[in-house]
Amino acid sequence: MAMKQENTEQLLKRIHSYIENLPYMREPEGLYEPIEYVLGLGGKRLRPMLMLLAYNLYKEDVERIFPQAAGIETYHNFTLLHDDLMDKADMRRNKPTVHKKWNENTAILSGDAMLILAYQFMMKDCPVECMKDVMDVFGRTALEVCEGQQWDMEFETRSDVTVDEYIGMIRLKTSVLLAGALKIGAVLGGASEKDAQLLYEFGIRMGLAFQLQDDYLDVYGDPDVFGKKIGGDILCNKKTFMLITAFAHAGEADRKELQAWIDATDFVPEEKIAAVVSIYDKVGIADLCRQKINGYYEEGLRLLDEVSVASSLKENLREFVCALMDRKL
Repeated sequence: MAMKQENTEQLLKRIHSYIENLPYMREPEGLYEPIEYVLGLGGKRLRPMLMLLAYNLYKEDVERIFPQAAGIETYHNFTLLHDDLMDKADMRRNKPTVHKKWNENTAILSGDAMLILAYQFMMKDCPVECMKDVMDVFGRTALEVCEGQQWDMEFETRSDVTVDEYIGMIRLKTSVLLAGALKIGAVLGGASEKDAQLLYEFGIRMGLAFQLQDDYLDVYGDPDVFGKKIGGDILCNKKTFMLITAFAHAGEADRKELQAWIDATDFVPEEKIAAVVSIYDKVGIADLCRQKINGYYEEGLRLLDEVSVASSLKENLREFVCALMDRKL
């Protein structure tokens, strides 16, 4: 009998509903209210969806792993809560961040509680035969995300960051959590070791393509479609693929101008964005970035093709990722 798969829309509704109805509220309210607030801000639920879609390649009863899917989402939101605190960000998804709505100590402690809750969810009703593999993947992934954040902070004070170092950083900061979600879903679904690793590597490539696309859209996106102002990375001198590659490929005069804009403390934001984008255009950064994105994207799809389940069963996962990348199949 053919295996039954839910369409992604139904699946997304179900995991949204499950996460929204989790009984987070316990005493003391001051600890749990910010957690409920953060998880109530919504988001794409990308990581739990990837976990469920990977599981659904092998098994039908997706609700069995809702606790693990909630665990990966709780962990992701914990990282955002602490990132916002480190970045001194005022807003997240158009709402005040936790340290703004409450205070910094609350953000630290509620974040710590979220991390512990994430581990509890990950272990909840986890089949004994999968427990070690699931927790190994989750533990390593959780640590690697912290490593990525540390590299990101260190890059802020360095002017010699290479493209390879940047790719390594976004792999840790962004890709491994997507890849980990897929691998945990596969392990829980009873996938072979080879399939679980292929899905992990697929997640790594798609995560890299996804982050590079974000970098690209920050410079060349339509603000109405992108959902935020263009040029934010340029204004805060973020070491992105775009900036690092521009320094590597620009002529001496353009390099000096780029450096002058980076060093400038008093400038008109629109002028800085226009000047930097003009150098990017001269060097052909848009094409170089698109080539890199396409390379990772196509490599990822090739890895998905190698996963040993019927091609028809992979359609939901393929379509979900293509939609994220705004690609047509």
